[in-house]
Amino acid sequence: MTASPHALLAATFAPGESAVPAARRFTHEVMTAWAIVPLMADAEQVAGELAEQVADEPFEVIWKHFGYAVQVELRQRLAPQADPKGPSVEVEEWGITFTGDSRVHWARLTVPGSVENVAAEWVEESARGPHWLGFLADASDLLAGTLDPDMVPAIIAQIVVPRLSSWCAVYTTDSVVGPLRLAYLWHADEARIDRLREDLTAIGIHEAGTRTAALHFADSQVLAVPLTARGRQLGMMYLGRADRFADEVVQFAEDIGRRAALAMDNARLYAQQAAANRALQRSLLPPNEPEVPGLDYGVVYEPAGEANEVGGDFYDLFAADGTWRFAIGDVCGTGPEAAAVTGLARHTLRLLAREGYGVAAVLGRLNQAILEEGERARFLTLLHGDITPVSDGLEVRLVSAGHPEALRLKPSGVVEAVTTPQSLLGVFPEVVFEADTLHLDHGDVLLAVTDGVTERRSGGRLLDDGGGLAKLLAECVGLSARAVAERIRRAAEDFAPEPSADDLAILVLRAR
Repeated sequence: MTASPHALLAATFAPGESAVPAARRFTHEVMTAWAIVPLMADAEQVAGELAEQVADEPFEVIWKHFGYAVQVELRQRLAPQADPKGPSVEVEEWGITFTGDSRVHWARLTVPGSVENVAAEWVEESARGPHWLGFLADASDLLAGTLDPDMVPAIIAQIVVPRLSSWCAVYTTDSVVGPLRLAYLWHADEARIDRLREDLTAIGIHEAGTRTAALHFADSQVLAVPLTARGRQLGMMYLGRADRFADEVVQFAEDIGRRAALAMDNARLYAQQAAANRALQRSLLPPNEPEVPGLDYGVVYEPAGEANEVGGDFYDLFAADGTWRFAIGDVCGTGPEAAAVTGLARHTLRLLAREGYGVAAVLGRLNQAILEEGERARFLTLLHGDITPVSDGLEVRLVSAGHPEALRLKPSGVVEAVTTPQSLLGVFPEVVFEADTLHLDHGDVLLAVTDGVTERRSGGRLLDDGGGLAKLLAECVGLSARAVAERIRRAAEDFAPEPSADDLAILVLRAR
């Protein structure tokens, strides 16, 4: 099928016993939203059978609506699998395709009946009983399933067409008094979308109404429904059909409008908070990557979650008092409180280093600064050191304050711990730190990570159990610093099937 779909809904699932029921439930919601009830049983069966054949890793189910047919795609990273099985129910076509590093097992089903028949049958059935309650519940699930503000208008249109109308135009505004802009347009007849867009542009919809109103537009009866949430006007939903809107349809449309507006407002608030968190996170990381004589370095930083929390991990590399300083740390917790301690630590390190304090003295003063924060203080593990280029490599002095031990890899493949464990920061007021001295010959690699790597969990095992991190590092002989950092990151990611719940930072220093 070469035509572009005019509707698409997707969801990602974890492997396991719940995978098949979850794929079937998602399919039920999609078929309900698209008003393809006669196809629901077959669609659920096909999605379930495809899900039964997945390998033991996460997969994505994608439903595409082409008007006259729907297509389900089960997308998964390449993995050894048995010969694929075709659906047990009758489908138009099925097969396997490969895109990049993904394997797609797909099947296509023909949509029975016409749009007009589906809409008429649904309205008649709804008028006879409580069917609309299930429809609204499914609509709410779909709307609540996304926190992407740009996806909400598309979901709105896919819910109401063809069930309530032949076409839907969703307009949104960025402010209370701002102009409306067309965010999404969908017509049950894909060939008429471009013409409809031109007609809507010609009449120029500029203002948002505060009440539902019936309008007449070209050959359509139009229902204008305001999208209002928490007392704020977010846009308008315009529904069009050839005949008059029944009272039941108006009721459904207004209810969906209220739910859609709330979902849109929630998505906008989430997006704003996520953007603020990303900006704060960037401010806590180095602004550039410096050039250090005799040093090849690589860094990886990945906050956990979906950008809704500021991570507590950080790293730094900067010039100070004729040498170079590096640091990698982990603040207890996430969010603004952890970010405050991260900012304090990073700026204190830079300020004291540039004033000539040694690495041990810097940590002593930073410990005192954290304790002076009182109830706002957070525990902090930190590895801090300085680098001095010499003719036969690099001289390094470093202090590990409660941080996972740093490892050195020799070109021969030998790996050894090179730091002495000392107290973490923000606990004891009278602690005295001492620096370890280390020489890195040409080709030696120094690896420092946060506990997002060492404590990555798979069942009852941690990645670093039995010296797991050292074994991974031993396999990195001959690699560049960036390649070592990426190899460790990928190993941590692949250690468990589920996403990590902890932030992750990796710092690799290699003497050239």
